[in-house]
Amino acid sequence: MRAAVLTVSTASAQGRREDRSGPLLGEVARELGAAEVETAVVADDRDAVEAQLRHWADEADCALVLTSGGTGLSPTDLTPEATRAVIDREAPGIAEAMRLASRPHTDNWMLSRAVAGARGSTLIVNFPGHPDAIRQTADALADGLRHALALLAGGHPRPHPDPADAR
Repeated sequence: MRAAVLTVSTASAQGRREDRSGPLLGEVARELGAAEVETAVVADDRDAVEAQLRHWADEADCALVLTSGGTGLSPTDLTPEATRAVIDREAPGIAEAMRLASRPHTDNWMLSRAVAGARGSTLIVNFPGHPDAIRQTADALADGLRHALALLAGGHPRPHPDPADAR
């Protein structure tokens, strides 16, 4: 499986801050089954985020795209808006589970505006920007993300019982 990681951070894009979240999301992608992981860092710019997400979903044939950063309430946090503009179908349960996984670790868990959904057969998930928050939420989401990836790839990872067998 091909995957990609997009860090959305003006400071990292300008070289003023080391990107620690992108490499961690790369590890998360590999734990989910990615053999190849492309990475990029962009400034907090909605058009740049949208363009990169479209490229990875439409041209680079990535099954999974994970983003880091830009999901808060700051005026420059526009990752959720860019993601919604790109996805065909939202998967709100993924974002809800992420917020719930954050709840024991921060009083500000409810401020996350993270979005998840599919563009064609590509799963796109917005993660928080802080490495600790990424690890806490990724562990909680792993099984569900694997299942979503299998479904988007056209499979059914768990056998569904035949209703006729219940009679």
